[in-house]
Amino acid sequence: MKRKSVSIGLAALLAVSLLAGCGGKGAAETGSTGDTKAVQEADNSGNAETTGGGTGEQVTINFQTWNPGEGAAIDEVIAAFEEKYPNIKVNHVYMPYTDHVEKLKIDLASGEGADVFGMQTGATIKEFRDFEMDLTSYAEESWGSDWKDQYMDFCMDLLNEDGHYYGLPLGLTYAGFTWADVNMLKEYGLEVPTSYDDLKECAKVLRENGQYPLTIGAKDAWINIDTWMSMANDINPEKLYSAIEGETPFTDPDLVESFRIWQSCFTEGIFQDGALGVGVYNDTSDLFEKEGSIPMIQNGSWSAGFYVSGDPDQNRVFNSEGADHDIFLIDWNNDGKVCPVTASVDVCLCMNKNTKNPEAAWTFIDFMLHEGQDILINRYFSYCPSRKDLELNVEGMNQDGLDNLAYIVEQSENNLGGYREMAYADLKQVISDQLTVLALGDATPEEAAATIEAASQAQAR
Repeated sequence: MKRKSVSIGLAALLAVSLLAGCGGKGAAETGSTGDTKAVQEADNSGNAETTGGGTGEQVTINFQTWNPGEGAAIDEVIAAFEEKYPNIKVNHVYMPYTDHVEKLKIDLASGEGADVFGMQTGATIKEFRDFEMDLTSYAEESWGSDWKDQYMDFCMDLLNEDGHYYGLPLGLTYAGFTWADVNMLKEYGLEVPTSYDDLKECAKVLRENGQYPLTIGAKDAWINIDTWMSMANDINPEKLYSAIEGETPFTDPDLVESFRIWQSCFTEGIFQDGALGVGVYNDTSDLFEKEGSIPMIQNGSWSAGFYVSGDPDQNRVFNSEGADHDIFLIDWNNDGKVCPVTASVDVCLCMNKNTKNPEAAWTFIDFMLHEGQDILINRYFSYCPSRKDLELNVEGMNQDGLDNLAYIVEQSENNLGGYREMAYADLKQVISDQLTVLALGDATPEEAAATIEAASQAQAR
């Protein structure tokens, strides 16, 4: 059940954790402001005559992303930026992820597009490489030759392209988690399940009482891949990542077993009926975080932001007297050990290679990675820190939230299986498709594995 023992020592735990730092908060201590790049490198030229730091004529930059989304968090960040740099106005364009990517493809190909845009690591950032500014020299000039040391090594490894960086990390997230409303489970005489067998029995009891079992928004490929990867990681992390790199066949028995477990969650009634027809946001998420009407949901570390979102419905569910929620991990293969978590740079910031305001765009990126990240994490818990010097100290989170936050920190330190985002778009698409096929019962685990392996062999790496 809940890690109630983590309370008095939580501040100390976070201060020394992987996600905590030894320095203070804000760009003033990281050299992140004031020394923005004045002139573009010749091969990175956007419009070298345009200024946009602390002086000069006012410019407007467009910032398009799916994350951060609309609301108080990004509004506060932009207001703080514009107060510090009154000659730069930021036009924030929020779009759902798929729409965001499609609009970028059209706009950037035409030589236009947002000056700064959010991007996922893995296949997506590589897909847009022709339109992304190499930010390496900007970072070196603003922060010094050792600038990479301020970020988590994991982030730099994901973004490193032969020593060049086309995106910089705004925050980390961890996936593979399940969330439970502990009080609701107790109403049915249940505890938070710890293994697949426990989960199966829990789902059975919930269904018998007319309640949803474990809810998943399986219309969304990302949650399916997150969940399947947690199963494969639980069985054999080395083989999972070796297979993604084309070194182990997906037809290996351990990987076939991961597809069997995934399929059984549908055939055994562990996931709710009709799961393939609903998405995470806002179909299933609203039921858990705003209505408080379902007992369990698949979602990641970022969901701890419910506790400090400021949304009145979420506040009622997560901060009311006696509310009790757990974030936890499942032992999918019943071997006595819960699955590892996976990690990703949830969103990295990129600069349009054709921006007419490169200095202003860099000033905004610089701010977002420092003061902006501080606000997004410690006031709204939008992410976990990507910077080593950012001390995780979320304001206004109740004890239940702090307990769950401590669990996230613990798992990120001691139970990390590997990355979330694959670098190979075609392979990722085939895996996503086959997870749907398996959920529908239109293929056996062996058949799905063979299809994925054929795609893996054809995948350029």
